[in-house]
Amino acid sequence: MCCSGFLKLMMFVFNGSIFLAGVCILGVGVWVKVDSGSLLGLLESVDGAPPGVSQLANVAYLLIAVGAVLLLIGFLGCCGAVRESSCMLLTFFSIILIIFIVEVAGAVVLLVFKDVAEQILDSLEDEVKTSIKDEYGRNNRFTSLWNATMEEFKCCGYKSYRDFNGSAFYNDNGGDLYPMTCCNETILVCNTDEAHGSMVDGCFTRLLQLIEENAVVVAAVALGIAALELAAMVVSMVLYKNIGNKA
Repeated sequence: MCCSGFLKLMMFVFNGSIFLAGVCILGVGVWVKVDSGSLLGLLESVDGAPPGVSQLANVAYLLIAVGAVLLLIGFLGCCGAVRESSCMLLTFFSIILIIFIVEVAGAVVLLVFKDVAEQILDSLEDEVKTSIKDEYGRNNRFTSLWNATMEEFKCCGYKSYRDFNGSAFYNDNGGDLYPMTCCNETILVCNTDEAHGSMVDGCFTRLLQLIEENAVVVAAVALGIAALELAAMVVSMVLYKNIGNKA
């Protein structure tokens, strides 16, 4: 009886941790979707954008889905322990085994995801720079979207302020004026000298930083959850066997 109670307690601890981890991953997924949505949407609208760009946007949906599944697993494991349901415990074990394998593989993929993302984003450079020269300062929607993206991410152009050279905005302002986000906040007129001295990162660099930060966090959480799941599988099988012996 004491052993059974201890196993139930362990199931609560492990599955409660899995449940909370699911909440965290779900939250990260929602944050990535909201925070990076404008820039990814801008890149997807570029003519000649490779299919890989849409895969970057889908990462947020993947995180949301994984978080929701972990919430369900945590709930199922706790219910199985409370009700001493061998059916629920066996279902829990089967599902968590599959998720465990997928998570370990996913964690490895996330750790190398930055390199893949960098290749995809780097392949867009010519198309994005061309679209800036052709549309920025001429197309109001395009201009507003870039302004909002640069303001949100505190970045300038795709790689640097020079991306605006030759654009309608640049030419209409005497060939020596850049968007204000290309200079430090204290600058009143963002000309070539001020933009060069401000050294504001391009949005390409900022997006890579965003991807790298989130990939490392999610990979670390995934590996931690995998360890908890492994322990939960062992406990669930021992508890399942004890329930079978009682029957």
